[in-house]
Amino acid sequence: MRRGRAAPAGPARRGAVAWLTGLPSSGKSTLGRRLAARLRAAGRPAALLDSDALRAALGRPAGRGPAERAAFYRALARLAALLARQGLLVVVAATASRRAFRARARALAPAFLEVHLATPEATCRRRDPKGLYAGAAAGRVRGLPGAGAAYQPPLRPDVTARGGRDAAALEAALAGLVSLADRAGAAQPARRTGTRRRPKRPGAASKRPARVRPQAWQRPSGVSR
Repeated sequence: MRRGRAAPAGPARRGAVAWLTGLPSSGKSTLGRRLAARLRAAGRPAALLDSDALRAALGRPAGRGPAERAAFYRALARLAALLARQGLLVVVAATASRRAFRARARALAPAFLEVHLATPEATCRRRDPKGLYAGAAAGRVRGLPGAGAAYQPPLRPDVTARGGRDAAALEAALAGLVSLADRAGAAQPARRTGTRRRPKRPGAASKRPARVRPQAWQRPSGVSR
């Protein structure tokens, strides 16, 4: 490659967000872990944002009233979009009970895939690994989506899963997220690499050799002055 020429290095890689939504205990965390693991095994940089783990990592878990939930999901959507713009494939496992929460996340992300964990409510109540439904029945947990608070399922999800171990849904989410990220990257202008020619400084002398006019005694005979 000639010095001073810049060669295209291909499109800049962009990330994407897969938001896994569903009732509490529907299998979001299970599917999220499996999806993130498959992405990493395929050599794709991935981040898993599980809402419960994120609340614990914050040190002071956010409240679960309507205003606190709205603020938490706004922050989660911004964080997911920020990571995606840095080239990560972000898997979000969070109920986000209102469609408006997920619509905001879609608007912020460079590319977005909505995965609905359509596990029946009766199955979620029977599982109840964290005791949320039992706590709601006893009055200890208030505002739980599906038990005291409404849950708005997606109208047109990109992928529908029948639980966290739905193998077909896992493959569909994997393929969809990778495809979205590749298309988002292809839409970006190509980066250029190589050595740039330094601009000439004003007043700098040219390196081209000066032309010297031959003296009279150097001219061929018969050539007049």
